[in-house]
Amino acid sequence: MTGAAVLLVLSALVALGPLSTDAYVPGLPRLTEDLGTSASAAQLTVTTCLVGLAVGQLVAGPMSDALGRRRPLLFGLAVYTAAGFLCAVAPNVGVLVLCRGVQGVGGAFALVIAYACVRDRCSGKAAARYFSLLLLVTGLAPVLAPLAGAQILRFSDWRGVFTALAVLSAAVLVAAAVVLPESLAPQRRSSGGLRATGAVYLRLLGDRRLVGYALANAFVFAAVFAYIAGSPFVLQDVHGLSPQRYSVVFAVNAVGLVVAAQASGRLVRQVDPRVLLATGVVGSAVGGVAVLAVVVSGAGLWPLLAAFFVVVTSVGLVLPNAPALVLEDHGSHAGAAAALLGFAQFLFGGLAAPLVGHGAVAMAAVMAGLGVAALVVLVVSHTPQHERHLAAPGGPA
Repeated sequence: MTGAAVLLVLSALVALGPLSTDAYVPGLPRLTEDLGTSASAAQLTVTTCLVGLAVGQLVAGPMSDALGRRRPLLFGLAVYTAAGFLCAVAPNVGVLVLCRGVQGVGGAFALVIAYACVRDRCSGKAAARYFSLLLLVTGLAPVLAPLAGAQILRFSDWRGVFTALAVLSAAVLVAAAVVLPESLAPQRRSSGGLRATGAVYLRLLGDRRLVGYALANAFVFAAVFAYIAGSPFVLQDVHGLSPQRYSVVFAVNAVGLVVAAQASGRLVRQVDPRVLLATGVVGSAVGGVAVLAVVVSGAGLWPLLAAFFVVVTSVGLVLPNAPALVLEDHGSHAGAAAALLGFAQFLFGGLAAPLVGHGAVAMAAVMAGLGVAALVVLVVSHTPQHERHLAAPGGPA
């Protein structure tokens, strides 16, 4: 799995999740006005997409373990594309919320199968390095998405943003059909139906370290989604930034995430992925507490931007290493293990978004609480006597 074309397509698949939220967040205030709804209802369009991304992975993961990767992937991309066009013509917030949920389910297939494809070919530190490469490309999504969304808003509205996303996902569907080979051979596929799927999930949930890594990753991810959902209102309505200036702030934070991810990819050759993951979790906790302190003390815009930067940059150390650690010992059920990781990630992200409302204190409290929770979970799940050392870079398990 070294071809540039394969890397780009896998990166595009992983990027569909962030693109689904990041591209139109500068337009949330305008969407609220156009549909005559509240800020919380508008943010529910983020929540339902994230819940769709979460629940859809529980179906997509085992399905791809049983049927192979290609057919479920192409199905999910087709669903995502159709739902994107429906979002663009939604007449009210209720229809938009429903279409966003369906769009999230389609995106779930793309995300979980992309992760499973990586685990089909490599594991351990090799997988951590490959996930870092994915983040190098997918990191452009949060950088470019709000910038592109803000520019679209200058000539169109939030409907134009959804139309652009639907066209992009259609292009990814074509590229995946042409470029991606089947990575799971028939003899390696699982069988047994729903009962076997339930048994696999129970076995995975019995792995204390897997659960700890997945929850720490989910809480850090949710803290960033609290930032995504709340920062447009806090920075634009409270601090007076324009949508264009807000998108620049968003992009700067995303650059920090990309730089941290690439540093992780280089350091993982000498540093245990667990150490890199723990560093990112600590950074998220410290940054979240700093956001809360700045908001409560009224320290102003620049300290708030600095604290946001720490929270978002820390994710660059978490996202490449958490999947590698979660999937390390579960190559035979990579789809299901990736599904649990993604389910927790997007479920907690979806639950965090509506808690934010449009108040700075609520947003800051949620970010701080999630960062601290991630640190606590990681510490509790860490028992030295049961440590498992990552295997050397190698082939499929």
